[in-house]
Amino acid sequence: MGSKNKLKRFRENETFSNVIQPTRKEVIDGFSLKGNWHTLFKNNNPIVLELGCGKGEYTIALARKNPNINYIGVDIKGARFWRGAKIALEENLTNAAFLRSQIELIDLLFAENEVDEIWITFPDPQIKYTRTKHRLTNTEFLKKYRHILKPEGIVHLKTDSEFMHGYTLGLLHGEGHEIIYAHHDIYKNFHAPEEVTSTQTFYESQYLEKGKPITYIKFKLRY
Repeated sequence: MGSKNKLKRFRENETFSNVIQPTRKEVIDGFSLKGNWHTLFKNNNPIVLELGCGKGEYTIALARKNPNINYIGVDIKGARFWRGAKIALEENLTNAAFLRSQIELIDLLFAENEVDEIWITFPDPQIKYTRTKHRLTNTEFLKKYRHILKPEGIVHLKTDSEFMHGYTLGLLHGEGHEIIYAHHDIYKNFHAPEEVTSTQTFYESQYLEKGKPITYIKFKLRY
């Protein structure tokens, strides 16, 4: 994407009523929507996050299917989720919003027990050992998710990375979390949850065309 297109999208994001872009300082000093996300959506419906939402395919698809649930796509790259935000406005999906921020600040963006469900869709697996702290399912991130999730909250991990799948399964087993469902090739499992196979991200469709297996884990965090 050219720099002109990026700048155009950044400017458009600033005009979108469904895009929230706090500064890091605003988040650290006390984010106004933390514990108050119902004021944005003007209801008390459940909140579901898509972390590292990219173009926001899951945020949009789930918002279409479930009008009584609020969805928030979170990503630091606003030029990517611009498309999802624009579609949501065009389709009047009042239950879809996008938050531009770093995911490591997630526990400063949402209050304890404020979130019902989390989707992590095709994150960078950060394979190098020195990048472990950036993996979105490492121990520290799981602690943050546990803080913002309700006690029965669910986490979904969908990835094309066998490494990320195996790493996460091992960590979940080791820490005693509840694995509800796991499969290393979700599109070859006829009993796969419909919500997992009915929506594909842009990159996911490319992986599938190349015959690359897509893995999936659904789990609850131990309290």
